[in-house]
Amino acid sequence: MAITVADLLEVPHLRLRLHSGTSGLDREISWVHTSDLPEPWRWLAGGELLLTNGMSFPDDSDGQCVLLQHLIETGASGLAIGEQMYCPPLSDEFAEESERLGFSVLIVAYPFPFVAISQAVAAANLLEQSDRLIRTERIYHAMQRMVVHRGDSSTLSRDLSGQLGCEVQVCHRATAQPWYPRDAPFDSALADALRQAAPGASDLRAGAFTIALRDGRQLRLVDIPTQPSAVLVLVSDARHMPDAILMQHAATVLALELSQSLVNIEQNRRLGAELLAQLMQGQIDAPGGARQLDALGLDVSQARFIAITSEDIEKLRELHISLWRNDVRHLVVHRQGLLYVLCTGGERTSSVIRADLGGEALMGISAVIATAERIPEAAREASWAARAAAGVTPRTFRYGEATPLLGVAGIDDANALVLRVLGRLIEHERQHQSGLMHTLAAFLDNQRSWRKTADALHVHRQTVLYRIRKVEEITGHNVNDTRDIAELWLALQARSLLDET
Repeated sequence: MAITVADLLEVPHLRLRLHSGTSGLDREISWVHTSDLPEPWRWLAGGELLLTNGMSFPDDSDGQCVLLQHLIETGASGLAIGEQMYCPPLSDEFAEESERLGFSVLIVAYPFPFVAISQAVAAANLLEQSDRLIRTERIYHAMQRMVVHRGDSSTLSRDLSGQLGCEVQVCHRATAQPWYPRDAPFDSALADALRQAAPGASDLRAGAFTIALRDGRQLRLVDIPTQPSAVLVLVSDARHMPDAILMQHAATVLALELSQSLVNIEQNRRLGAELLAQLMQGQIDAPGGARQLDALGLDVSQARFIAITSEDIEKLRELHISLWRNDVRHLVVHRQGLLYVLCTGGERTSSVIRADLGGEALMGISAVIATAERIPEAAREASWAARAAAGVTPRTFRYGEATPLLGVAGIDDANALVLRVLGRLIEHERQHQSGLMHTLAAFLDNQRSWRKTADALHVHRQTVLYRIRKVEEITGHNVNDTRDIAELWLALQARSLLDET
């Protein structure tokens, strides 16, 4: 057990006197810190006895009381002031506040050296240092269990909570939620504080951003080396501060645990991508595919495909980590510029993906797969829906439920429309390669302007005129008739979507 303020007062040769704060004598002193800076509390980690000559001590009662309050919020154990030095007179209000808050203020007799007090505390705390070494050894010993652990919760958090004497959690920095899907959720007070926490709005102490919770607890956030997406969360009673050195050791071993978890996640992603690619290509028989999916916790009768495209390539590549963190069973594979996700979970899964990728990502959701035989078809449905999502807001399109193209609800409808409107033109193009289809698309894209279309195609205006007349002859549609123009445009859009699926 560390030396207390009362113990220090009883050491005769230190010649310390109690000025005020009788009820704070039981506070433990882990270290002694000397500072004459205007805001000395910014350099404390908790548990220190602050020694000062009073050079920058406030000379008014309000300023002295504010200094006292900041020291208490930081977790300092006491304040010792050198007498006959530079400290202005201590106000009666300061003494009363010290008594009310239970924070001891000591007077160091002149000219007793501060270093002697530091040496006395260090000698008295040798046993405490030995205990720290033992707990440090236990922290690293806990890693042996972590090496073989492949679960969805943190093994080390429970061990670290015991060694640090406080609640220890691993938090996902962006969402302020537990990083591991099966870790216990944060209580409401802690969750609110984490959502609102920002480094600029909290105090940095001993490498930890510290926030006082409304219920009297202290929240500390420690960066985890090599893992920018995660942060170490420590919650303790305001009077019992976690050891600053042990906190850093805890962050180090948790970084190793997170790295091991990410290796396992990536290995599972690769195996899953190989299985999903084979299923999409029909290379695995349906019963066998269904059994493999069932073994992974994916019920094909309830599963869907989600096809996604996004300009944020990095987030797209790491989407599987977000799905794992949110306990969503899934398989993912990248094909032809799209990320295909086979998953269950319905709206919740869509919400997780949207929250992770943002509002501009295009998401296409297939109909329910139902049977393993339908996996290739469902993948095409999702691909179609992802292309169609560019025409709706928000940019999510569910196959067969809504459509940005009038009368086109899916692949079958699109094929029927293309065949009816453009079928003869497509056959003519296949035989003659005359560029009629390309010219029609350019003509409609350029608001039926002959000159603009000619410029876009780098041909003569008469060439455009000839080709469009030929299109009218083959399709039976008049480019001066609004209904015919609408059908031609819709058919071209549907064909474009079909070509990309």
